[in-house]
Amino acid sequence: MEPELVRVDLSRIIIRETVDHQVVILKERNGDERSFPIVIGFFEAMAIRRGLTTPLPTRPMTHDLIRNVVYSIGGTIERIVVSDLKDGTFFAVIVILVDGKEFHVDSRPSDALAISAGTGIPLYVSGHVFDAASSEN
Repeated sequence: MEPELVRVDLSRIIIRETVDHQVVILKERNGDERSFPIVIGFFEAMAIRRGLTTPLPTRPMTHDLIRNVVYSIGGTIERIVVSDLKDGTFFAVIVILVDGKEFHVDSRPSDALAISAGTGIPLYVSGHVFDAASSEN
């Protein structure tokens, strides 16, 4: 059973080409409108931005490929969950449904967000992660 989940939106992507780390801001969809940042790499930030702002490329990028594999086996990506925070590192799970069976696939949050970018796949954060991450800011 999953812990309490907080529905979030990808509120902002901060890309600075002069540094290695980029930032995405996840913001609570309803309620207190809490938010917190996750530091990600440049290429992951660009993949997320590309998914949100441009049409799909003529050939699939890695994150498109993962979605295509799931869909081609008859699955759906049900949700993305930022599931844990350990020693300053965020963890995520991609929840996939295939033939009525749910699979939880470990992922970096940046990759999971890139997979979901522009698709409408719901984003969630475990309540304990939201409490910990938003109290650090």
